[in-house]
Amino acid sequence: MTRRRLDTELMRRDLASTPGRARELIQAGQVLVGGAVASKPARMVAPSDPVVVTASRRKFVSRGGDKLDAALTNFRVDPRGKRVVDVGASTGGFSDCVMQRGAREVAAIDVGYGQLDQQIRNDPRMNVFERTNVRYLKLSDIGGPADLVVADLSFISLRTVLPRLAALCGDNGDLLMLVKPQFEAGRVEAARVQGIIRNPDVWLRVLEEISECVSETCLGVAGLMISPLRGVGGNTEFFMHSQAGAGDAIQVTDAINKVVDEAKGEAMS
Repeated sequence: MTRRRLDTELMRRDLASTPGRARELIQAGQVLVGGAVASKPARMVAPSDPVVVTASRRKFVSRGGDKLDAALTNFRVDPRGKRVVDVGASTGGFSDCVMQRGAREVAAIDVGYGQLDQQIRNDPRMNVFERTNVRYLKLSDIGGPADLVVADLSFISLRTVLPRLAALCGDNGDLLMLVKPQFEAGRVEAARVQGIIRNPDVWLRVLEEISECVSETCLGVAGLMISPLRGVGGNTEFFMHSQAGAGDAIQVTDAINKVVDEAKGEAMS
């Protein structure tokens, strides 16, 4: 009898739509094998083993959708009727969110392949660009500038792609970036703390560096907030909202200090 990895078996049984979603369910403790919680995606299971997913149905195909949903509400950015570019689309949580909010068209960009949820992939509003590095993406590839660009990148600093993200925005476009300090602080610094950035000074420095990069483009910083859901390993993450065609709409230094203080308070609670 052939045994398979648990994450693979979840997909085979149609209990998860993508490998990423399968791992997410397992790591969240929402998969039972033989009535007991299974915590490792690599666990081997037989076809006869009872496997149950206890998670309630989500609004979006991944947690990313819940994060972006809160940011869109907080920053009062409405995707309705807009052309959206989703950079670092992965499973498609951000794409799902903007489409549920009425986006007219979405270009989903990712260097990976085969991660996008099938439901999202099949939506006629979706244009999927897999195995695509945004740094080499041309406006002509996506049919011109976007009204809204959303970005959720891992294992790369936003600073390396910010000029390109800004170039994708139309004259009055918006950019919403999920800022992940664990990928901005530097590999050596992150490795020193096992990839979990808890130092508020690092959060502060990262946000200052990203905002400085924004100021070097055609965008201005319009808002900051803590992500309502933590990242991998419990990492604190932030959203930065920038707008094209104007300078900073807020006092950036004050806003950074305020959001870091809020994050410190949450970390202590």
